[in-house]
Amino acid sequence: MISHGPGRNFSLWPQISEEFRGPGGARRVRRHLPSMKALQAFEAAARHLNFTRAAVELNLTQTAISHQIRNLEEMLGAKLFARGLGKLQLTQAGESYLAAVSLVISEISLATDRATYEQRDDTLTIGCLGTFLIKSLLPNVTDFMQRFPDLKLRFKTLVPNAPPARPEYDVAFQYGVGDWSGVTVHKLGDEEVFPVCSPRLLAQGPPLTKPADLQHHMIVRSGSPLLVRDDWPFWLERAGVPDLVFDREISCDLLYPAFHAAIEGLGIVMGRSAVVGHDIAEGRLIEPFNIRVSSPSAYYLLIPQGREILPKVAAFREWVFEYFQPRAWDKEPAARLVPR
Repeated sequence: MISHGPGRNFSLWPQISEEFRGPGGARRVRRHLPSMKALQAFEAAARHLNFTRAAVELNLTQTAISHQIRNLEEMLGAKLFARGLGKLQLTQAGESYLAAVSLVISEISLATDRATYEQRDDTLTIGCLGTFLIKSLLPNVTDFMQRFPDLKLRFKTLVPNAPPARPEYDVAFQYGVGDWSGVTVHKLGDEEVFPVCSPRLLAQGPPLTKPADLQHHMIVRSGSPLLVRDDWPFWLERAGVPDLVFDREISCDLLYPAFHAAIEGLGIVMGRSAVVGHDIAEGRLIEPFNIRVSSPSAYYLLIPQGREILPKVAAFREWVFEYFQPRAWDKEPAARLVPR
């Protein structure tokens, strides 16, 4: 059922209907709803405010887009678009209808995606944080693909520290303290945090021989609405300079652009051992200090309850055990079931 928020125009929904007899002879009303093609054409045209761009996106002709929208307007009995000063604009009715249609298309897309892939034995859906996916998983997952050439992989980027209420994946990688509910949790070893920067930053900037020297360098911060503090305060406290105030900072909402800013020489970022190792090995990043601090957080493999027994999930789990820091599995139980 679609919930209409305040200000939504109920009159925009099609009112064309016919009566028919349901089970037991009860009279029911069936509405004539617009086709999915019409809704997609409208949503694309409304998003671009351009019929030609909508046609390119949907692989249709501009005439087909115009035809779908004209039929939709006739069914609704309302104009959805208007031209003002030569530019396509949404009418008030169009704006109200777009809000509902966007939600409908999104929900149908998710449901279709879930129904298509969730039960397929030949497809493994992997949810992953963007930085871990780019820096750790993609550079190594070729080995898994070679071992299981018939298994297709689908990657879904996750929001940091916010697994969905209903997981849309077979397995996932998250960063935290392992307290997620409804999933089996496997820790990928202990995590260390430490500053890293581009080699050319040290060659061009002020000296950087002790933690107090950070005050004179540009510092790259990272965070998100769900993660207020990054790892800098934690590291500074352990490094013996808890009251250090940075003179200059730049901030990125996610970790990956923060790392890339450091690689480009913009400043010094707080690295994590699980995701900066390849950049250090390739010489793109270096450690200015020999001070690594064990973090209370770590990367984890998450498996939704009930999916552990699937062969494709079991195969990936065993590969992760083997490939990502295998010695860590000897230090503690390989899995811990967290109750709801």
